Formats: sequence, structure tokens, C-alpha cells
Amino acid sequence: MCGRFTLVSPFVAVTERFHVRVQPAGIKPRYNIAPGQEVLCVIRDEENRIEPLRWGLIPFWAKDPAIGNRLINARAETVAEKPSFRNAFAKRRCLIVADGFYEWRRAGKRKVPVYIGFKSKKPFGFAGLYESWKDPGGKEIRTCTIITTEANDLVRPIHDRMPVILPKAVEDRWLDPGEGSLDRLQALLVPYPAEEMDAYDVTVIVNSAAHDAPDCITPAAE
Repeated sequence: MCGRFTLVSPFVAVTERFHVRVQPAGIKPRYNIAPGQEVLCVIRDEENRIEPLRWGLIPFWAKDPAIGNRLINARAETVAEKPSFRNAFAKRRCLIVADGFYEWRRAGKRKVPVYIGFKSKKPFGFAGLYESWKDPGGKEIRTCTIITTEANDLVRPIHDRMPVILPKAVEDRWLDPGEGSLDRLQALLVPYPAEEMDAYDVTVIVNSAAHDAPDCITPAAE
């Protein structure tokens, strides 16, 4: 699964990377993004735009918004069939902007946090889905989920799953609301090439979602 990630890149690098003109207000570096918090998502209407959405998808048909606490990830293998995700997979796809993520590696009885990202340190997009849900009073809540797949060779010794990171070359197809082939879309949900990525241990300070500071990504002392 993917339960924590970062977005610490300068926001100008994000807007240039995803060809977004309008910048949301109040953007600051995030070193320990957790479920239930706002994340930045790239959505395409007539052009790309960035929208903050709550992480944890609430299906449009849900009776209780608490379901979003369980739907922070969607499995690539079943996303087209699962009732919670299939409608969004067909109609509401997005990119969730990040530049690194955390997984925990077992070491005896301990779990060691590991920070994983690109060797280039550049931002990228997780394959995501988004939904709009309204409470009985008519208040709209917009939420999202991250799609995961089997781990690549770098991540596999740490965890058996990893978030789907889409290569830049296929992002247009993923975001295109007119793309109607579910088979072509599902074929994009594969592990990112391990040779372009890097991973290193960090300290257990990242275990607390309340701690969101640069030392979250500081390499642990050997």
C-alpha cells in the first residue's frame, strides 16, 4: 500500500512539470502527507489544473463518509471491477503530485521506514482517481485515492506493493476524459522502472503523522 508521501519540490517545478498555469494559494512543502489530509491533484478539463482533494476516496453512492478512511489505495489488478472504484476509473482519473513516498521494511521485530523517490529528485504523478460526494445537507466533499501495483526490483525487498507512478509519456492518456478503453488504461498501471529510482532508510520520526518537517527525509545514521 501507499500510506505516506512527500511533496517538497518548489511549486514552480510542479507547475512546469504538469503544464499547469494556475497555482493554488498557500502551498508549502510537505514532508509527511498522511491519509485524510489534502493532497494536490492534477485534473484535466479543457486543460490541466491543480485541485486540493482529501486523500481517502468517498464513492458518490456512499451513505457514510467514513468509508474514505479505508479507501486510500486502489489495487491496479481490480480497480476496473471494484464497486468503490470502477466508476471513477472510467470517468474521473487524476494524477496525485508527489516527489517521494515511504514504506516500512521489516528488520527482525522492528519496522524501518524507507524513503523512496526518483534519483533526479524531480516531482512525479501517482495514478489516482477522484470523486465528489455530497452529505445530506448538500455539502460537497471531493476526495481521491492512489492506485497501487506490484513492487519493482528496488521496492520489493521493502514491501510487496508500490504506488503506480505514471511516466510522463502516458500521462495525457491517463488524464484524457475521452479515453474510453479500460484495457488500455489498465495496461498503464505497472511498476515504474527501478533503475530510475532510489531508496534509503530514514528515522522513526516519520512514524508520527503529526511530524511534518525536513528531518523526515534525512537519511538515518548507519
